Amino acid sequence: MSTGTLYIVPTPIGNLNDITLRALEVLRMVDIIAAEDTRHSAVLLNHFGIESKLWAVHEHNERQKIEAILAQLSAGKNIALISDAGTPLISDPGYPLVNACRAAGASVIALPGACAAITALSAAGLPTDRFVFCGFLPPKQQAREKALDALAGESGTLIFYEAPRRILETLTAVVKVFGPDRPVVIAREITKQFETYLSGSAQSVLEQVSTDANQQRGEIVLLIGGVVRDGDLIPTEALQLLKRLSEELPPKKAAKIVAEHYGLSANTLYQHLI
Repeated sequence: MSTGTLYIVPTPIGNLNDITLRALEVLRMVDIIAAEDTRHSAVLLNHFGIESKLWAVHEHNERQKIEAILAQLSAGKNIALISDAGTPLISDPGYPLVNACRAAGASVIALPGACAAITALSAAGLPTDRFVFCGFLPPKQQAREKALDALAGESGTLIFYEAPRRILETLTAVVKVFGPDRPVVIAREITKQFETYLSGSAQSVLEQVSTDANQQRGEIVLLIGGVVRDGDLIPTEALQLLKRLSEELPPKKAAKIVAEHYGLSANTLYQHLI
């Protein structure tokens, strides 16, 4: 007897046109769509005229739904797993279900598609050769600072999701733990009407956000440049700009400008100058 397949289907993070043709094909073909919030997903499905049956599968009932989903797959039914936006399982429900399906030998196929973390990283201007996705930081101050402290020595770019009501507290913690010169990028409302990117030192981004209430609204991706250790390679272009600016500006000012532009450590650049 043939069994069904669980499809992991990314959905748009803002602009509905970002859904893929393959995602639409799968969502129309499956027998059941397991959605994080059926009311939210119904808007997307109605927009594209998709009438597949909806099941609510979210963080509060996911483990209770696993047996029912496995039974449907065993009966040959195809099921699509979607979240409210972006790629399922990436700071969204789905891990227990996918893990259970793999353990049971069920077929699991993931589709490529929208993901806020990767979209923000590709446009942030921070190093992309190594990065660490960290999801949401703890909401309480002490736990938040402890989590950041554990990442203070990481050389890769750090990527977080953050709630708008906590972004000021988080940026304050970043300045406290990583120092005011660590390069930071705030990507807000990606693919939506008010998409913005703020970049600079941790201190300068904190000041920009604290003085502009609009930057404290919407969906936020926070990116933090990794630690730059003495002896790490400084891009040739950065060295050239540093040399030109140092001829006209004090070393600290020149280092700060280049650091903000290239996502480097101002202190490392300053030490290089002197």
